[in-house]
Amino acid sequence: MDMQLDPAGDDLPLMANTSHILVKHYVLDLDVDFESQVIEGTIVLFLEDGDRFKKQNRSVEEACQSESNKGCKLGMPEPCHVPVTNARTFSSEVEYNDCAICSKGEKDTSDKDGNHDNQEHAAGISSSKRCCDTGNHGSEEFLLVLDCCDLSVLKVEEVDVAAVPGMEKFTRSPELTVVSEELRNQIVRELVTLPANRWREQLDYYARCSQAAGCGELLFDTDTWSLQIRKTGAQTATDFPHAIRIWYKTKPEGRSVTWTSDQSGRPCVYTVGSPVNNRALFPCQEPPVAMSTWQATVRAAASFVVLMSGENSAKPTQLWEGCSSWYYYVTMPMPASTFTIAVGCWTEVKMEPCSSGDSATETPFSPSEADFRRVGVCSHMEYPCRFQNASATTQQIIPHRVFAPVCLTGACQETLLQLIPPCLSAAHSVLGTHPFSRLDVLIVPANFPSLGMASPHIMFLSQSILTGGSHLCGTRLCHEIAHAWFGLALGARDWTEEWLSEGFASHLEDVFWAAAQQLAPREAREQQELRACLRWRRLQDEMQSSPAEMQVLRFPHVGGHSGNFS
Repeated sequence: MDMQLDPAGDDLPLMANTSHILVKHYVLDLDVDFESQVIEGTIVLFLEDGDRFKKQNRSVEEACQSESNKGCKLGMPEPCHVPVTNARTFSSEVEYNDCAICSKGEKDTSDKDGNHDNQEHAAGISSSKRCCDTGNHGSEEFLLVLDCCDLSVLKVEEVDVAAVPGMEKFTRSPELTVVSEELRNQIVRELVTLPANRWREQLDYYARCSQAAGCGELLFDTDTWSLQIRKTGAQTATDFPHAIRIWYKTKPEGRSVTWTSDQSGRPCVYTVGSPVNNRALFPCQEPPVAMSTWQATVRAAASFVVLMSGENSAKPTQLWEGCSSWYYYVTMPMPASTFTIAVGCWTEVKMEPCSSGDSATETPFSPSEADFRRVGVCSHMEYPCRFQNASATTQQIIPHRVFAPVCLTGACQETLLQLIPPCLSAAHSVLGTHPFSRLDVLIVPANFPSLGMASPHIMFLSQSILTGGSHLCGTRLCHEIAHAWFGLALGARDWTEEWLSEGFASHLEDVFWAAAQQLAPREAREQQELRACLRWRRLQDEMQSSPAEMQVLRFPHVGGHSGNFS
């Protein structure tokens, strides 16, 4: 399963066997140690085997077909997310053994290229020779394969969810009174399918289950790009434990996070949008079909602030002198690549006391026609969706916070803090309901390689935008805000089409910025035409100075990457 990649010609390998089993929820419990530059702890995975989620995907697909085209974008099972990776875009130039193995009595629906038939692919199931998909092995044991690199995996164990008080309510069959693998898996199946209106209860049970004792260590192995886990005697995904705990720690040279210093010289660490995504931060399933929710508890020295791509605006809890804990969660299923964390001595930037504005205030306003069209028409998997929440449609300006190194707080107050409300309001006036309930904005260290990066509920911005006046800051802010709709809530079918999300965001940054400036229609058109002309000339210059092979979009050789958008 190990493979060597050419960084110049190969894309990130997607190793996880998502055709047979999916991670529905992650519970992370981590400690951040700046002295050793290591993040260490546990991650508990709550799994769902293929028989159940294939049926769910088919039922959602049927529901989508009955909806209007507006209600079911792209005809995908999860229209509000980055959709399914297209298995047929994967090249088989380099041969590897096809790992999609059917058990006895099962018809092999794969074609000679290792791709499943159209019906299975339409349900969001994909595999290929370079996308190792280990399934039922007949007389052999089932192998759970997770995307993983640059991690030290210490131990893997099954979690005894049946020992958690109150879990008996999730056992439907009265005959399942003896604690067994079947009973524990049934509890997890019921837990991961709780209705959306019980999300608080669901998160609470996830947390309690994640703290339950282990009930047996599992065998595991690692290679360059994956973690492989098996249980003796478990021959199928249905038999495999549906709640497992992985003890691990990152490596200082791990490529998912960057350990550095901020502009004030204080240590910090953050996810930089690495080409390896988050697989060097925690073992996960990276194919875009693997939508999951998560909750995380992160401990760090009390002088540090922990920011994450969670739905809640977390506050620190002091555990003991010199140590604080931060808790975040997400109820909207998203690819693991969108998980974002930043730990540093950040300072929250607030308006001067004399200012009448309040950067964290929700501003009500009359909903537009777009809001009324959107309410109630979603056809994605069930979760607490803002588009189905009538009160969210009136939220012109979502709650937001700004964080920066202490030496940049003045520049943020002068420019950035004042631009966020009009830019959010402009985006709402054009597209309606904000897909995410809040926004944190962080000025990241000077080694950040771009002007900005958007993730769910959090945005990274370069310090460069603070020195270019309100125009540079405003347009970049509008660009990243646009990615909440195009790139995060909605995306192309596979990673070869990422340019679509960037194209929409580049167009909308002009539209949003014109609205934020309250320009007259003629002024707005002239500004947009000028910027389009400048982009065209810049593209022509880049084409003249770029090698021929860089001027043509190529299909990925192995898989796709990048879950955050610049």
